[in-house]
Amino acid sequence: MNIAVQDQSVTRKSLVVTLEAGEVSAQHAATVAEFARMARLPGFRPGKAPTDMVLKRFGKDIADEFKQKVVSKAYQAGLTQSKLDVMQLVDAVPGELAAGKPAEIRFTVDVRPQFDLPAYDALETEVAPVEATDEEVDRTIEAMRAERADFRVAERASAKGDFVKLSYEGTVDGKPIADLSPDRPIYGKAPQTWEEVDGSQEGLIPGLGRELSGLKAGEKRTVEIAFPAEFAPLPALAGAKAQYAVEILEIRERVLPEINDEFLKSHQADSLDALKTNVRNSLRMQKEHQNRSLQRRQVTEAVVSKLEFELPASLIDLETQDVLRQFIEENMRRGVPQEQFEKDKKELFENARKAAAARVKMQLILGRIADQEGIKLTENDMNSFIYRESMRSGVSADKLVKQLSKDREQLRAMQQNIILDKTVEFLVSKAKVTTKASETPKSSS
Repeated sequence: MNIAVQDQSVTRKSLVVTLEAGEVSAQHAATVAEFARMARLPGFRPGKAPTDMVLKRFGKDIADEFKQKVVSKAYQAGLTQSKLDVMQLVDAVPGELAAGKPAEIRFTVDVRPQFDLPAYDALETEVAPVEATDEEVDRTIEAMRAERADFRVAERASAKGDFVKLSYEGTVDGKPIADLSPDRPIYGKAPQTWEEVDGSQEGLIPGLGRELSGLKAGEKRTVEIAFPAEFAPLPALAGAKAQYAVEILEIRERVLPEINDEFLKSHQADSLDALKTNVRNSLRMQKEHQNRSLQRRQVTEAVVSKLEFELPASLIDLETQDVLRQFIEENMRRGVPQEQFEKDKKELFENARKAAAARVKMQLILGRIADQEGIKLTENDMNSFIYRESMRSGVSADKLVKQLSKDREQLRAMQQNIILDKTVEFLVSKAKVTTKASETPKSSS
């Protein structure tokens, strides 16, 4: 057996394994003997059938098994002798495989890139103050009241914050929008729907809520809506100026609950001061979590920006498919039509490949740091992951363990993700932290 390595690029190699005729014949004979031991042919005891009959009866199966064994053993021998750090087998070309003839098997592999790690301790991070201001506490309590608001019929003109029941019918250049979107009729016509007047959140039709102030029940108005240049929910309306004839059917005003004993009790507080303390502590925890997420991103970006090296193309290809799948699934849940993906597929692929390359680079660097620092996967890490995933998905821990035990690829990916996550936490623990300057919080009443 002879092993040769040929460079295609820094990260792609051709691994050429040449077998002598005797080695090929020996493997063929071993494969035939294995089938002969298991063969059950009429008139012969198991394992006693003549070889030529076994070859005639199981010829195709023997040929397939022989090929698989030769290629597999050649690949393993090639890896052992070449000492290549292979990350992905890209292709295998076995050539002609026949007993009594030499064979040349050519493998294309992507190998782990070599690079020197930069200094990664004391990476600069900047976080926000975690103490909540009185204004933040007050806004949060107002939001809590808004969640329990009552909506009462108002016999007056609509005002900011009201909810109005209305009907509408839209046109573009005099043509009904319903004709432009037969599969999404809600953008063209609705016999009744609710819209917040000048609300902070956009409704289905962008800007409609800003046109509904000052109207009374029974009043009609035609309003102009300028759709944005890019409108994924209904591309036919992108950049269009539409006319919507609206009629107000009912007005309801938001009535916030009083901060009384009932309200305080519903939020596990016995006084307004206690409620403010609870809210302040909750906001602090939220800010600490946000800061941790910010630091994780900062240290990752910092260490990745210090290095440039060639990435294995096959890893980028695989990661690109994952990025595209995640993006399409997420946008389909948001209602983006399939035809929009087709229209933007070139741009989507380019962006996905760029994101995939960044992910692969980050994973390779973090993996090297993990190796250098001896960051390992522990049983406790696995148990914690299973517990969190069970809580998130609602699937029992036992079922998750069974699923992972049956899917080795998923298990391997999970283990890698845990180690990379621990590595990021290690970098954060070593980082230099600067807190942004902020205004001195006012004292709470």
